[in-house]
Amino acid sequence: MKKWLLAVLLLSLALIITACGESNEKSGQEKSGEKQAGKNFTIGVIPAQTEGAMNDAMNKLQSILNKKLNREVNIEVYPDYNGVVEAMNYDKIDMAYLGPLTYVIAHEKSGAKAIITQLIDGEPFYHSYVITHSDHPWNSLDEMLQNPEEVAFAFGDPNSTSGSLIPSIELEERGVYKSMEKNQFKSVRYTGSHDASALAVQNKQVDAAAIDSAIFHQLVESGKIDDKQLRVIWESDKIFQYPWAVHKNTDQETIQKLQEAFLSIKDQEILDAFGATGFTKASNEDYKNIRQAALKQGIIEE
Repeated sequence: MKKWLLAVLLLSLALIITACGESNEKSGQEKSGEKQAGKNFTIGVIPAQTEGAMNDAMNKLQSILNKKLNREVNIEVYPDYNGVVEAMNYDKIDMAYLGPLTYVIAHEKSGAKAIITQLIDGEPFYHSYVITHSDHPWNSLDEMLQNPEEVAFAFGDPNSTSGSLIPSIELEERGVYKSMEKNQFKSVRYTGSHDASALAVQNKQVDAAAIDSAIFHQLVESGKIDDKQLRVIWESDKIFQYPWAVHKNTDQETIQKLQEAFLSIKDQEILDAFGATGFTKASNEDYKNIRQAALKQGIIEE
């Protein structure tokens, strides 16, 4: 009788402990969810154009994402491409707007995941251009490279896909460029941004420069540069557009909310800040050709 009573008491105690454990676990999950909902979500953005041109659009985008995520969203425009990569690498930001090459580097370093990109006239592609001043007689890259020693050439940011990586490969294959120190040009420099490259050509500070095609057309449409003074003499193959990438630990629910928010954006000021007509989903697979180019140039390693 005593053994039976002891068994009943032990069973009851076990049930009580289990119930308490489940209650505590549920409470912990609820607190964790509340904490996640209240945690700031930080986004780092590369300067596709100069920083001042993006501020108003970023404020609007921040407001949209605040509501969608039900969290405080902070968007920070970084001074250069590398700064965004390092911020993601050291867990200082939750999401980043990156150039294709910068994304490949961030994916290799910290496992960043592409989830969205912009559309240009309905397509998620753009090109690298080489532009020159209309006063020059060149109508093609071949014509310009007949006398490369007379050409002052400019790239954009060293980590730019269209402003550096793709055109440098093209010039290397044509035998006139190996590095900033080893080339056949009169001079080579980095301007730091696409709009700076366009203005450098327009103001005749350089003879030719590499630039993002979408940003070039946007600068023309906004009147920031005069297309009558500029000529496109080379266009690359299609490049998949700039991705928005999240930290590797981002949960699927947050990713879905972010994608829904971007896909719904119609505000022209936000779209214009990225030279976009809309947004679409993206994945790491979309940037495999850029990864191959980065491997070829020794920017990343297998």
